[in-house]
Amino acid sequence: MKVWEPKLVLLPEDTITKKRNSQNRTIKQILGHMIDSVSNNTHRIIHLQYQVSPFSFPNYATNGNNDRWISIQDYQNENWENLIQHWKYSHIHFIHVIGNVNEEKLENQWISESEYGNISLRDMITDFLRHFRLHLSEIQELIDE
Repeated sequence: MKVWEPKLVLLPEDTITKKRNSQNRTIKQILGHMIDSVSNNTHRIIHLQYQVSPFSFPNYATNGNNDRWISIQDYQNENWENLIQHWKYSHIHFIHVIGNVNEEKLENQWISESEYGNISLRDMITDFLRHFRLHLSEIQELIDE
């Protein structure tokens, strides 16, 4: 966050609103998607520690739903500085949540609607970092164009 926040703040309006990745998302929309992802994963982590496993929780990322989330929340027209702060603090909170996970619950499973089937809490936490890095690399590619 220490490196990315100042980098994002300094980006020109054209860079954050016009350049698009392979999913046709702008940097503002990618950041919004990352906020949605951290929010959904926070809820999953909490539910998986007190619900009966395996637990069914909606997968916002299937069937184009993540694009609906981006559109409905209109990240494209969100105040950029507010969006950066929301992104930053939601991820800082996520780290806090992970640090407080009950280790006895790490094998609890979420019934995913994806091709991967059930996903353990442990795997969900581990995969989040891959997902986070993927989107940061997409943002960097758009910055570098």
